[in-house]
Amino acid sequence: MLERVAEMVTDVMESNGLEVDDFISVIFTATSDLVSEFPAYAARRLGFGDVPLICARELEIAGSMPRVVRMMAHIETDLPRADITHVYLHGAAALRRDLTRVRAVPDDDSHE
Repeated sequence: MLERVAEMVTDVMESNGLEVDDFISVIFTATSDLVSEFPAYAARRLGFGDVPLICARELEIAGSMPRVVRMMAHIETDLPRADITHVYLHGAAALRRDLTRVRAVPDDDSHE
């Protein structure tokens, strides 16, 4: 959990040219099958100690994708909303096929 959430946060930052100081707050959600750690703890370990973070549960909808952590970040940036790159890792890009600026990272054999 900590490695994958850190990967997500870092990838969001790199894809959008962000630093920790650009974050106002972050909401993490996780599906109910993920219970090993708080996703926010991974962000704290990356230096988000002064950023308000909260964790919540995803809705349990029949047929929804399992083992998913999502992140909604409130940030300060000069980028127009249309230029924000949304990051979906390890198969999660299927959650938002409607977005045009997506950086999708597929699973590799070492994480299965």
